[in-house]
Amino acid sequence: MAQDAVRHRSVSIRFACQLFVVSESCYRYQPQLNEENTVIADWLLRITDSQRNWGFGLCFLYLRNVKGFKFNHKRVYRIYCELSLNRRIKPKKRLKRDKPEPLAVPESRNECWSMDFMHDQLSDGRSVRLLNVIDDFNREALAIEVDFSLPANRVVRTLEQLIEWKGKPAAIRCDNGPEYTGKILMSWAAQQNITLRFIQPGKPQQNAYIERYNRTVRYDWLGQHLFTSLDELQDYATRWQWFYNHERPNMALNGFTPMQHIQRMT
Repeated sequence: MAQDAVRHRSVSIRFACQLFVVSESCYRYQPQLNEENTVIADWLLRITDSQRNWGFGLCFLYLRNVKGFKFNHKRVYRIYCELSLNRRIKPKKRLKRDKPEPLAVPESRNECWSMDFMHDQLSDGRSVRLLNVIDDFNREALAIEVDFSLPANRVVRTLEQLIEWKGKPAAIRCDNGPEYTGKILMSWAAQQNITLRFIQPGKPQQNAYIERYNRTVRYDWLGQHLFTSLDELQDYATRWQWFYNHERPNMALNGFTPMQHIQRMT
C-alpha cells in the first residue's frame, strides 16, 4: 500500500511509510537471488533456450541426474515459475484409447533391438527417410541413418555396422514394411541367427519402444528445423543421437539417460 501511495498519489516515501507504519528500510528492500539461485536460474534459461519443448520435469532431471546438482525440487520449480518458464503451449487434446499390452522389458543389452522408418522433407521439398534403430534394454539410440532411399540392402549394411560396434542382437522387432519382409533381410537374419519379430499389421503399439523414440525425434528436433541437404540433416541427427544417449533424461529409465542406465545396471 505504501508503494501504491508513492506511485499513484505522489507522496514522499517517508510520509507513506509513516502513514502505513512501514520502515523505510523494509520499503526499499528488493529481494535478490542468492548466488545459488542465480546458478539455478542461469541453468534453467540455458536449458529451455536450447531445448524449447522441455517442461519442468525434464529440466529438473537434467540438472539432477546429468549435471549432478542436488537442488531441492520445490526450489527449482519456484525459480522456474518466477522466470515464467511454466507458460507452455497447451497440447491438443488426444482421444483416449485402450491401453496396449506392455512390451516385455529385456534384461540385458542386445536381447532385442527395434527399428523403424520415419519420413520428412528437406527445405526444397525433397522427401527423405530416416532409419532408426534402438536397443530395447536401455532405449539407446544405435543408429539414425538418413537418405533419399533406404532399401533392404542399406538396412542390412547399417545392421552389420552396428553388430561390429555393439555386438549381435538375439532379435530385432520391426513392422511389415517391404524392406523388412523381403528376401534380402530375411536371408541375412537367418544367416546371422537373428530372429525377426514382426508386429501385427496396423498395430504400431506392438513396437512401442521405437514408436515412442520416433515421437521424441520428431518432437525434439526433426519437426523444429528445416534442413537444406542430406549432409546437414545427417550431421544434426548424429550430434543429437549422442546428446540423447548421454545427456537427455529418459522417463522410462527413471529419469536417467541410456548410458547412465547401463552403468547403474552393471
